[in-house]
Amino acid sequence: MRVVVDFDTCESNAVCMSLVPEVFEVREDGFLYILDENPPETLREKLDQAVSMCPTQAITLEDTSG
Repeated sequence: MRVVVDFDTCESNAVCMSLVPEVFEVREDGFLYILDENPPETLREKLDQAVSMCPTQAITLEDTSG
């Protein structure tokens, strides 16, 4: 899977970072960074939660399996 963030929509509110700190980080500059664009499938459940809880719906997951 591939994590995609629409940075034009993202407000860097860190909800995703609190749910999946292995993948998302809001740094001191106030911007969101993707730490692992292609995370392991073991994080799927946490990432699905981050997608659904994002206040601006800026996060999507793309299937890269085929």
